[in-house]
Amino acid sequence: MSAFLMAGMTFTGLAQERFTAETMWKLGRLSDVQLAPQGGSIIYGVTWYDAATNKGNRDIYKLDPNAESPRRLTEFAGSEFNAVWRPDGKKIGFLSAESGSVQLWEMGPHGESKEQITNIEGGISGFLYSPDMQYIAYAKDVKIEQDVHDRYPDLPLADALIYDDLMYRHWDSWHDYAYSHIFIAPYNNGKPGEGKDIMPGEPWDSPMTPFGGMEQIAWSPDGKALAYTCKKLKGRDYAVSTNSDIYLYDLASETTENLSESNPGYDQDPAFSPDGTRLVWRSMATPGFEADKDRIMMVEFNPKALEKLKKDLKPKAGQAVSIKSRVYTDLSEGFDQSSSQFSFSADGKYLYFISGIHATYQVYKMELASKKITRLTSGDHDIQSYAIDGNDLIITKMRHDLPTEVFRVRPDGSEEQLTFTNRQILKNVKLGKSEKRWITTTDGKKMLVWVILPPGFDPDKKYPALLYCQGGPQSAVSQFFSYRWNFQMMAANDYVVVAPNRRGLPTFGQEWNDQISGDYGGQNMKDYLTAIDSVAAEPWVDENRLGAVGASYGGFSVYWLAGNHNKRFKTFISHCGIFNFESMYLETEEMFFVNFDYKGAFYDNPRPKSYDFSPHNFVGNWDTPMLVVHGGYDFRIPYTQGMQAFNANQLQGIPSRFLFFPNETHFVLKPQNSILWQREFFNWLDTYLK
Repeated sequence: MSAFLMAGMTFTGLAQERFTAETMWKLGRLSDVQLAPQGGSIIYGVTWYDAATNKGNRDIYKLDPNAESPRRLTEFAGSEFNAVWRPDGKKIGFLSAESGSVQLWEMGPHGESKEQITNIEGGISGFLYSPDMQYIAYAKDVKIEQDVHDRYPDLPLADALIYDDLMYRHWDSWHDYAYSHIFIAPYNNGKPGEGKDIMPGEPWDSPMTPFGGMEQIAWSPDGKALAYTCKKLKGRDYAVSTNSDIYLYDLASETTENLSESNPGYDQDPAFSPDGTRLVWRSMATPGFEADKDRIMMVEFNPKALEKLKKDLKPKAGQAVSIKSRVYTDLSEGFDQSSSQFSFSADGKYLYFISGIHATYQVYKMELASKKITRLTSGDHDIQSYAIDGNDLIITKMRHDLPTEVFRVRPDGSEEQLTFTNRQILKNVKLGKSEKRWITTTDGKKMLVWVILPPGFDPDKKYPALLYCQGGPQSAVSQFFSYRWNFQMMAANDYVVVAPNRRGLPTFGQEWNDQISGDYGGQNMKDYLTAIDSVAAEPWVDENRLGAVGASYGGFSVYWLAGNHNKRFKTFISHCGIFNFESMYLETEEMFFVNFDYKGAFYDNPRPKSYDFSPHNFVGNWDTPMLVVHGGYDFRIPYTQGMQAFNANQLQGIPSRFLFFPNETHFVLKPQNSILWQREFFNWLDTYLK
């Protein structure tokens, strides 16, 4: 029997284990796969958690061709991350805080001769070698504005924060008066020189906060220029806009050019062609809309015209120049899918990328001359990353029943699993089956719904069922293996899971995705009810034991359903949900989100209709037990939203519970808090559905 089958099957004679929260936190979390410059060998990171100590540790592994198993390359006390091959393949660079702050280290290709090569004050957050190995680009925080101690040095124990503009807090942290900047340092045979800030005095971040990484930065193939992503706006302007841009920094002239200034929406993640004459990035056309179609935007350079123009302009160091000798093309025109993670073939004739279709994520290839797009992979899975290894693809992918692993995909579409990180942990665990259904909605459309059945499913039994309400709000219910909203965990507790790709989710065309904005209580809510009603009609579902659960937009969905479900559900669980649109509008941080999705402020005249969908308007209809969960450091949807919902339940005498994590964010990330979350989650469901 193949190792691949062993990873996903159980065997007669072996004790069958239930998938539990404790089991889930034993799983190694694999990511950041990097193919060697010459191909063949890969390096990647795996994070392992210890629930007893409430900590995690990340190590770097290497897998060589034909090797029986991977080799662990690092064993520091702390984590090692951002591992990349040096362009010559002779060294591996990585980040570690082994010396007390995060610095760049290097080691040989077999993990030998580990050496710290930077000692940068305050540490760094990411780095990239230039292709010619003459430079290293790195990102570090630079304090630009005054904090309270700068203003009042005689008050060293004061701990106040002072702000005069918006974006004083973002996602999960208060602004600390510092900004992430890109530095470029000369690099000579493993010895970096002094770094130069290419954004001196600029009060904005690159990579962008809160989740941007080194994928937002790219070296030109000749090492003479650096493209980077930045949203050069501040305060209120930043809060109401999605207008990030792609900037090109020229090392010789020290000048910066905005390559995407004509586009008012998001522009991110540049990638150069092998000859440096073309640059592609993902681009959203609609200003203020964070879930617009990610287009494939390409600019073609004319190097001779560029040099002549720079010579004629004679820009001073640091001066921004606007160069019009460019040809721009939307390569994805007519392709009704979003695209990301661009990479050119070695000859520059093809562009590879990842795109979602029907709640899966696949690798595609475009022939640039004809713009013909070919899908290279298929199957019910989420491909998260890829690399081109000759004629093969090296991919990472996940499924509902498979945490992320590495696979090789051959030109004929056949696959070979290369890593088996969690085989031993899962070998005796019985997992549920995930089925795909296409259900007809109230307006006659077809909606994909995943139905996850309990392990050992018996069609002659009757099971309680859970309607899973997705967050985002525009985030596909795909084949993700979540470490919180884990479908296998729900199924292991003998629940049938109904997970619809309701209106407002990507991978089904932009019209399907866009329907939700301004219509939160409209068609997408009908889609939810259609999904649960359809599956509840099965003889193996007990229609008198239905629950609805969800987080973020899914949490809002639960609150809305609580006032509009017509007695379908016996209990609800809402995590970090929006309860009151009016207070949410003035409590959240990225104002462009509420401006676009609510279609304006509640005090606008005329008042946008979307405020009629606010769950607090339907509290008088609430009569069903509810668990409310929120994190204290959730600044996207502040915990006061959860407090309002819980208080509304309590004042009406409805059985309810408030589970509050003072030090968690929009997510629950600490192992013991996560295990506690799962226990409370299922204790609550079992109380009312079993």
